[in-house]
Amino acid sequence: MQLKALANTGILLPEICLGTMTFGEQNTQSDAFEQLEYALDQGLFFWDTAEMYPVPPKPETQGATETILGNWIAQRGKRDQLFIASKIAGPSQGGSHIRDGQTQFNAADIVSAIDGSLKRLQTDYIDLYQLHWPQRPTNFFGKLGYGNTEAQNTDEITALEETLTALSHEIKNGRIRYIGLSNETPWGTLKFLHLAEKLGLEKFVSVQNPYNLLNRTYEISMSEIAYHENVGLLAYSPLAFGYLTGKFRHGARPANTRISLYSRFSRYSNPQSEWATEQYAQLAEQHDLTLTQLSLAFIKQQFFVNSTIIGATNLDQLKENIQAFEIELSTDVLEGIEAIHRQQPNPAP
Repeated sequence: MQLKALANTGILLPEICLGTMTFGEQNTQSDAFEQLEYALDQGLFFWDTAEMYPVPPKPETQGATETILGNWIAQRGKRDQLFIASKIAGPSQGGSHIRDGQTQFNAADIVSAIDGSLKRLQTDYIDLYQLHWPQRPTNFFGKLGYGNTEAQNTDEITALEETLTALSHEIKNGRIRYIGLSNETPWGTLKFLHLAEKLGLEKFVSVQNPYNLLNRTYEISMSEIAYHENVGLLAYSPLAFGYLTGKFRHGARPANTRISLYSRFSRYSNPQSEWATEQYAQLAEQHDLTLTQLSLAFIKQQFFVNSTIIGATNLDQLKENIQAFEIELSTDVLEGIEAIHRQQPNPAP
């Protein structure tokens, strides 16, 4: 397992992060414990969760993922061997059941959110605390462009200075160690970095955004920021909700998969994505690779990626995903990927 530096923190993290958003929905606590034990045995001590999880978000399950992780920590100990990341929910998409639907990034909500996460996780600190998505209206969660609608209705948005000040205060209090962004744009990332320098506050050390063969929009501007500002990517959805495993090829819809169970996961099912997925699958076959191996190895080889967040609904999937990181793609394979990308770039932003 390769380790990579987390910005200028002095922390080395594994190139794979265990995503846990299925714990408490598609995975029972017993399933989750099995994955957590295996992950740790393989050197995956970096685990990512959120106060909103599991997904899809529902009032009756909200917080269950953190609770499961907390139960594991309480039973197994080993807290000092782990690097745990969590997130405060942004507005609306978090559901009306989180702080009555008034989720903001003001000081009071940040304190409240951290209180809840620490209690569920049964720990007194969170290693990396992230803003799950911007409070301001902008392009994230599948929206590519920024238009006139987004430029309006900003009166009740918490000032970025207040958010950064509150997070910095929590670091000083020892309840969180580092801070990260998620689903953030180039403007938002640079604005926060400049404010940190200007005000002498804590700097965001990572950005957790989607990145996969069907959505390489991070390469536009954000990769340059990662290089010059030393704020790397924690790549989520690397297998595009399972489409880049090949299990949905030719219209197949296996039972008990996320796509079959939940209608909300339609981001990667448009005709352009399905065409591109088939091309990548055929390219993988030509080089004696699985589509999973091609997809994950490609992400691993990008300079701006700090860690790739992989999730699984069973142990066999987790093992296959981890093994894919042992592969180094050849120049021929990389050129084949670029040829497909030029024909159909970013069909599922």
